[in-house]
Amino acid sequence: MTGDRIFCTMFVYTYPVGYHQDATMQADGVTMFLKQYYLGCLSHASYLIGDESTGRAVVVDPQRDVNEYLADAEAHGFTITKVIETHFHADFLSGHLELAARTDADIVYGAAAAGRVGFPIETHANGDHISLGKVDLEILETPGHTPESICVVVRPDGPDSTPEGVLTGDTLFIGDVGRPDLLASVGVTAEELGFQLYRSLHDKLMTLPDETKVYPAHGAGSACGKNLSTETVSTIGEQRRTNYALQPMVAEDFVDVVTQGQSVAPLYFAFAANKNRESRALLDHDVSVKSLSLDTVLKHQAGGAVVIDSRDDIAFAQGHLRGSINIGLGGRFAEYAGEVMEPGTPIILVTDPGHEPEAKTRLARIGFDNVIGALADPIATFVANPSHVAQLSRLSVDDLAERIASVKDLVLIDVRNPGEVALGSIHGARSIGLPSLLHSIDELDRNAPTVVFCAGGYRSAIASSLLRSHGFTDVSDLIGGHTAWSTGNIPATLPAVDVETAAGDADALWLDVRENDEWEAGHAPAAVHIAMSDLPDQLDQLRDGRRIVVICRSGNRSGKVTAWLINHGIDAVNMTGGMQVWEKAGLPVVSSSNAVGAVI
Repeated sequence: MTGDRIFCTMFVYTYPVGYHQDATMQADGVTMFLKQYYLGCLSHASYLIGDESTGRAVVVDPQRDVNEYLADAEAHGFTITKVIETHFHADFLSGHLELAARTDADIVYGAAAAGRVGFPIETHANGDHISLGKVDLEILETPGHTPESICVVVRPDGPDSTPEGVLTGDTLFIGDVGRPDLLASVGVTAEELGFQLYRSLHDKLMTLPDETKVYPAHGAGSACGKNLSTETVSTIGEQRRTNYALQPMVAEDFVDVVTQGQSVAPLYFAFAANKNRESRALLDHDVSVKSLSLDTVLKHQAGGAVVIDSRDDIAFAQGHLRGSINIGLGGRFAEYAGEVMEPGTPIILVTDPGHEPEAKTRLARIGFDNVIGALADPIATFVANPSHVAQLSRLSVDDLAERIASVKDLVLIDVRNPGEVALGSIHGARSIGLPSLLHSIDELDRNAPTVVFCAGGYRSAIASSLLRSHGFTDVSDLIGGHTAWSTGNIPATLPAVDVETAAGDADALWLDVRENDEWEAGHAPAAVHIAMSDLPDQLDQLRDGRRIVVICRSGNRSGKVTAWLINHGIDAVNMTGGMQVWEKAGLPVVSSSNAVGAVI
């Protein structure tokens, strides 16, 4: 995740229906209207479906601020008669209550939701039909992501016509399927839901014609799956061919593959899932935010309020209110806000001028309504009150490598998701995904020198500011994250030797840290091999008193290992240029079978 702006306005797509050139033209006497509304910062897709022959329409899986649906319905002469929820959502607070209050529409769930909500609902079982006139909606009960999950088959000319599309909720995504391990439904295991999901996909969705369009509830970035595409519409046939989870496999293998590598569920998911079943307060359509003086902010902060600074990480690093948490409005603002505080915590905003209403609305979309106000004129306030201002410590790759080599007991925390960590991390780093960090704070030493990192720097700015707000005294984050670390050059200040000097050092231990295939293709005859990823488990065997000459392909990976070994009290130097320069110098290279080798 980088700091690039994720726009959080709704992208609206009107899709051709059947033979239509657009959504409002008739073909063979059939008129159907279908719009997808895509909210990028929550990776959330919702839908308006209307029948122009009757003027009746439904909204499926609405976001909480519902004005866009109402405006489109009015513009096209539709009356919204039903709000259909494909399941109890956990990643956002749905707008079903807001729409029902403003349109008198019925709220529709699958039959398995009966008796589980605190407001009136209409339930439909598998095979039930909802008629909008000529447009027909068929309910498919598709448990798996949750027990009450449904999909909605859309037919433009009655229940016997060819399906135009299917709204798949969180059952089927583009490139993925809904994860069965979220605990939105208490008492049902991931394995039980996984087997149900397998049957729902193969016995129901995959029986639809290949040309049936797939309209999911989420796209790339959603924590409801691990491999979601940036595309927001596909077809059953395309998913049958390309979706990893729909390839031929037995149910047991399916359950294994869809449950492995999932990210840690954001902290607020259980809260949102429960709120979506309750008769809760409706969204306050007044988006104005009260301006607060510094004294008032400090008083609330001392009383337990969390100060969320939504400016970008560069501005935050230069100066911010001490104890505040940086969550840039340009990213997945609401989702990450839901990971660094408990639901119901009072919130004070610090924003760029004019962005207070946007921040308040985005927080409301996950049910975080307790915004007290915003600090008035933050920059002028910081200038006038320097004793209350702090700066964020940020390290370059060079800075971090030198710190790893020189700071004893340095704590490294990788706040990425498990699937990201599995592809490589920084040696010695402790993996604590951002959703788990708040509840892991008491397991960490608040006085230990600590560096946090993510993929690109956005999440680590959140994590480092969160730790500082909880009393950590020496916290930095890595500029550019693991991406910069894995691609950046090592600092020239680390101890190093050239290949000729290394070749003449008979007393040193030559340690080749490349991957297995690189080692097998060609290595220095006297070297021993421990792949970089295996070093933490084999550190003790390197403590024999000899100087270690660390070797890789080019000298970059080995430089970072050198820094790590020095940090652990081992005399290590980096062989500059690595095996590439070794081979060019005409020094011997052997393969794993002791034949003449080559550097790859």
